Amino acid sequence: MDRHNAWKKFTWEPRIAYFSMEIGLSAEIPTYSGGLGILAGDTIKSAADLELPMVAVTLIHRKGYFRQQIDRDGWQREFPVEWSPERHLDLLSVKTLVPIEGRDVKIQPWLYRVKSPAGGVVPVLFLDTDIPGNAEEDRHLTDYLYGGDLEYRLKQEIILGIGGARMLSALNFNIRKYHMNEGHAAMLTLELLSNTRGRVDDPNEERAAWDLHRVQDLCVFTTHTPVDAGHDKFPWDMVERILPDIVPFSLLKQLTGNDAFNLTLLALNLSKFVNGVAKKHGEISKSLFPGFKIHAITNGIHSFTWTSPFFVQVYNKYLPGWANEPELLVRVDNIPDEEIWEAHMGAKAFLFMYIEETTGRRFDPDLLTIGFARRSATYKRADLIFSDLERLLAIGDGKLQLVFAGKSHPKDLPGKEMIHRIHEKIAALKDRIRVVYLENYNMDVAYRLVPGVDLWLNTPVRPLEASGTSGMKAAINGVPNFSVLDGWWIEGHIEGVTGWSIGPLPTENSTTGNGDNHEDVEDLYQKLENTILPLYTGNRPGWVRVMKNAIGKNAYYFNTHVMMRRYVTEAYIR
Repeated sequence: MDRHNAWKKFTWEPRIAYFSMEIGLSAEIPTYSGGLGILAGDTIKSAADLELPMVAVTLIHRKGYFRQQIDRDGWQREFPVEWSPERHLDLLSVKTLVPIEGRDVKIQPWLYRVKSPAGGVVPVLFLDTDIPGNAEEDRHLTDYLYGGDLEYRLKQEIILGIGGARMLSALNFNIRKYHMNEGHAAMLTLELLSNTRGRVDDPNEERAAWDLHRVQDLCVFTTHTPVDAGHDKFPWDMVERILPDIVPFSLLKQLTGNDAFNLTLLALNLSKFVNGVAKKHGEISKSLFPGFKIHAITNGIHSFTWTSPFFVQVYNKYLPGWANEPELLVRVDNIPDEEIWEAHMGAKAFLFMYIEETTGRRFDPDLLTIGFARRSATYKRADLIFSDLERLLAIGDGKLQLVFAGKSHPKDLPGKEMIHRIHEKIAALKDRIRVVYLENYNMDVAYRLVPGVDLWLNTPVRPLEASGTSGMKAAINGVPNFSVLDGWWIEGHIEGVTGWSIGPLPTENSTTGNGDNHEDVEDLYQKLENTILPLYTGNRPGWVRVMKNAIGKNAYYFNTHVMMRRYVTEAYIR
């Protein structure tokens, strides 16, 4: 097929348009930074597996997020990611325009097809402004994910939302619903709204002249964060200077707030279905945005993508069809204990080989190995386990080793300082407890790290963890979670059965950040010393039982196949 017309076979049936600022499909296409993008990629893969009619829209991010290096003093350094879109994507010939600051900015789409072994295909459009004829500054608007200043962010979100909606129209896609994965794409509602002008006959009421209900019927909005930084707001003087004049600003202020152009409020006001990404997060979102009906659909992971090859082999042998029916994992007891343990030790050796190759450090396969890999933000408290080094040494000297990874946003100085503190703790332990911090955490590193540890640690400040899919990736590989009761773990946790909790029950109903470091640290150390280490070192059948429960009681349910079926029935076809 002519690559310039390669999209046409996707336009004959109504589709769900899935918009996300970042999408993580593979490490070779570095258009993601972390959990939001990985979720988007997993969502698209499950849509392909389930043969759902979907098309995804994102930006090309020609220089990626960034490549992380840690210097000898433990400080993060950032470098552009050099990649070639033409090696992975097809450039389409259709273009569209979006006015930005009064200039017409041309946008071109690159096409990637996410193909499932089950036969489904989902097209993904990567929007690009690096086009001859655009002003030099506009050619770089799709270079960096979450780069630049506030103006750069606003312009990118105009391209994603308004430009993305126009591109779908230019390509003749028939869209039945628009799903906004976080508020970055909320301005697509303005393009939809501009097409409704005059649909309602009431010349005396400006707001009534725009068919808000029609736009609401078309839109689904998923909010992902209870952290204020996750809700983009722009000053009105900036918006009036940069934003295309397609909807009156008097109406925009009714929809987004007089104080600032709030994209979360815009999406909330113009979406019929709104959801948080875990039951607890749905409750917190209701308190953040009173007056809005907010549902909860818990996130998941794409099971096949995140299962180590060692467990793939075992699952294929005993649970044929599991990859497209993850619910079959509930039958994990059909797998002999020794084969579960052998698969785990294969994944562990795979990780340890990578650690030795990249850091020169040799890890002991017999020791309990704890993993922690999250974005380095202070509320995630990556350094919590190091709160009392003497106590940690008393518990784990000769019994324990730790693997860390994670990037901090280049402008998040406290996040960078936390990475530096962890490296100081590593030096202070002097190899009595081996600890490594793996550089440049991405999909390839995660594929080795998560399945290869024995225990997955997660220590966010309650209730700031919206969902936390890294723990789900651990569960599919039989790695139990040891986590604060927040996000998805509230739903997946059965104490001593699927893993272990850290700290008190989840009673917070606001986002003031009620984590008690002292209480959490004490519980972490106490359970590690008196429950987890004795089980791991002295009761192999008991440990394997928890591994199987993580698979059969967590992984069978917390996956994007289950999640997508809920979106279809609760959001898309309503």
